[in-house]
Amino acid sequence: MLKEYIGLKSEKVLNRVEGREVKKFVEAIGDPHPLFHDEKTGEESIYQANIAPPTFPAVFDYGEIDGLRLPDTGLIHGEQSFHYNRPLVVGDEILCYTEVEDYYERKGASGLMGFLILRRFGEDSIGQTVFSSKAIVIITETVREEMIVR
Repeated sequence: MLKEYIGLKSEKVLNRVEGREVKKFVEAIGDPHPLFHDEKTGEESIYQANIAPPTFPAVFDYGEIDGLRLPDTGLIHGEQSFHYNRPLVVGDEILCYTEVEDYYERKGASGLMGFLILRRFGEDSIGQTVFSSKAIVIITETVREEMIVR
């Protein structure tokens, strides 16, 4: 169903790691570590600023892949992992994009399910990868049928 998207990438989108957004994020996830929100702790750290928690890139804009339209509801978040080459520091400007790594289908008890593997990347201004993530989106039989009808 989505095999034609394997290997396609979105355009790169500029994102900024804003201190107030990091603070809202850590409040939402309930992580009290002072390196994420206390300015004095950040200034005294090896980073000389606050850093973002590891899952913060979930809020970034990664652009769109031409033609790939997933519904807003009905998808299952199967798995997600992050790999960092360095922490995200408040004030960083990060270029983010998505690549479709794979798509396959498996028969389950509730019908044919699709597994969409997305890789996401964040690069600094000189093109070095700061982080990458891998996500598996599970598309149920019901959602697959709705996508085919569209």
